[in-house]
Amino acid sequence: MNHARADILANIRSALGRTENAPVATPPSSARVPPRTPGNKNAEIDQLMAEVGMLGAKTRRIASQEELRSALADMLADERITRATLCERPEITKLAIPSALEELGIALVPPHADRWALATCDLGITGVDGALPETGTLLLRSTPEQPRLVSLLPRVLLAILRPSALCADLHQALDGARDAGQFVLVTGPSRTADIELTLTIGVHGPGALYVWCVEDGIGG
Repeated sequence: MNHARADILANIRSALGRTENAPVATPPSSARVPPRTPGNKNAEIDQLMAEVGMLGAKTRRIASQEELRSALADMLADERITRATLCERPEITKLAIPSALEELGIALVPPHADRWALATCDLGITGVDGALPETGTLLLRSTPEQPRLVSLLPRVLLAILRPSALCADLHQALDGARDAGQFVLVTGPSRTADIELTLTIGVHGPGALYVWCVEDGIGG
């Protein structure tokens, strides 16, 4: 331990009236937050989609492969997408999203391309590793199959959510990401405010967020 860190910790202990090896006091019951008890799957999805929608994202529940392709075509037209990058997770491939994009005339940029190439993409597509119904928050793990820049640089983000990704609370979501080197928490489109609290969308991340819940049985 370096001297500066030791001095800082010593000052903290002194301010708290503790010695170096003193046991940590048990937190009072008022400081404990009990684990959230989730509802049934459909209720949790409904709550998640409602929260995500209130944050400015566009949501949709997908019930078939045909509906997924139709939703893609509509989004591409609405957002004027010409270039896209997407993660290489198996569930994305099984949903035939890469081939559908190519058939719809979209140029695909590899997810491991340099940041300048990714920044020219109109659309980034990722999976979802954890979803919190209470806050409409998505957890996206950064992995070789899913580089985090795919979710950060394109101006539109499409997050493909499976119901199995639902988490009761943040504790469960973080526990599932314990072995992840990095992860991103997404709660609505990117928002930035200056010193005068003027809100701007899309400065430090995607300006549009789509969250589609695709039933687990679709795509194999």
